[in-house]
Amino acid sequence: MSDFDKYTTPLSSRYASEEMSSIFSLRNRFTTWRKLWLNLAIAEKELGLNIISDEAIAEMEKNLEISDEEIKAASIQESIVRHDVMAHVHTFGETCPSAAGIIHLGATSCFVTDNADLIFLRDAYDIIIAKIVNVIDRLSEFAETYKDMPVLGWTHFQPAQLTTVGKRATLWIQELLWDLRNFVRARNDIGLRGVKGTTGTQASFLSLFHGDHDKVEALDKRVTELLGFDTVYPVTGQTYSRKIDIDIIGPLSSFAATAHKMATDIRLLANLKEIEEPFEKQQIGSSAMAYKRNPMRCERVCSLARHLGSLYNDAVQTASVQWFERTLDDSAIRRISIPSAFLTADILLSTLLNISSGLVVYPKVIEKRIKMELPFMATENIIMAMVEKGASRQEVHEEIRVLSHQASNVVKNEGGDNDLIERIKNTEFFKPIWNDLDTLLRPETFVGRAPQQTEKFIKNDVAKALEPFKSMINKEEVKLSV
Repeated sequence: MSDFDKYTTPLSSRYASEEMSSIFSLRNRFTTWRKLWLNLAIAEKELGLNIISDEAIAEMEKNLEISDEEIKAASIQESIVRHDVMAHVHTFGETCPSAAGIIHLGATSCFVTDNADLIFLRDAYDIIIAKIVNVIDRLSEFAETYKDMPVLGWTHFQPAQLTTVGKRATLWIQELLWDLRNFVRARNDIGLRGVKGTTGTQASFLSLFHGDHDKVEALDKRVTELLGFDTVYPVTGQTYSRKIDIDIIGPLSSFAATAHKMATDIRLLANLKEIEEPFEKQQIGSSAMAYKRNPMRCERVCSLARHLGSLYNDAVQTASVQWFERTLDDSAIRRISIPSAFLTADILLSTLLNISSGLVVYPKVIEKRIKMELPFMATENIIMAMVEKGASRQEVHEEIRVLSHQASNVVKNEGGDNDLIERIKNTEFFKPIWNDLDTLLRPETFVGRAPQQTEKFIKNDVAKALEPFKSMINKEEVKLSV
């Protein structure tokens, strides 16, 4: 069969980065298994197992990278023995005959499968941490640029008090900072399953070292060190606890909510023609309606964010039904949900990085919408100004109420512009403040501390959060796949 005749997941074939796809590839999986067998043998030899020769170690070191031919050979072997790990033990042994008798010595299958998974989780988090750092950095530049630009605020998607374009972006950034914090916590909490044996008792290794408990503990510690981990889980069953997967996928699903919210905001703003995601010169928005500029990047984010959010339930349900030291009903779903979670998070971050690098702002549209709504919002300021001129607040309130309803009728029933200010200018009652109206209606006087909040947030909170990751920040152009 041609590759075009088989289903492939669009996560890897269409959207995800090569670096993330590589982590969960068959070659990386089986090569990592070989590294685990090598480091187990090295540690066992260091602790006195003389049956492991220098020649065996050298041969294993020389053949860590599994070839295409070996992957095919192992697949054929698996079809015979119906056991993936033993198929690869056999294949590695054929490639390294000097080591054939000591590969996987004392270990259970989960020594390679679970420890490899934990390595993949750590490495995958390293990729997405770097990407979210850059999303935050570029959005912060955007917020700084537009910190002073007034824009109509929305509550319940109804016109509300003014904010600024930059201040609104800080709401996205703050949630991304929490996601960064959660990613780092999850990444740094990942330990190694280590060398625990069939049911987690280390019985096979205790036998290998003739009852020497200290050497068994030293073996567990040494393998952990050789694989670059600081911690090893002190107790396990046959597998590491699947509750770890909840802690791993949880922050990713939480990030999905952040991504969905931000992308939805931009989609709504695109409809308002205030802000748009990048749109390439030859990009086609619709096959029928040539004028359209559909927000396909943000729509992709929303679509995949829903998928990522749902994967949390896979981890919760799987962890809750693990019996005693292990069952195997976790295996198939984890092969799907864990790579899917990281591939999807990777895609979302790449897409958000592309979006945040090229957001387009339309100041004239923003200004026009403010002018449509600001007169209603300015009524309190007008009332206060009139009172300062000696008028009764209750009388001013009634005059404003009547004129406001008249202006609202023009907007809603006649499709006209908001003419409240013109009505005030033509009403003798308000003559004492006619000359003050332009000052009272300056948009920048309605944004409160939005510019100052934005500037302080970026210089303090964002700068502090990104300080440990400065080496990861780059200004490279991010192009999306189709």
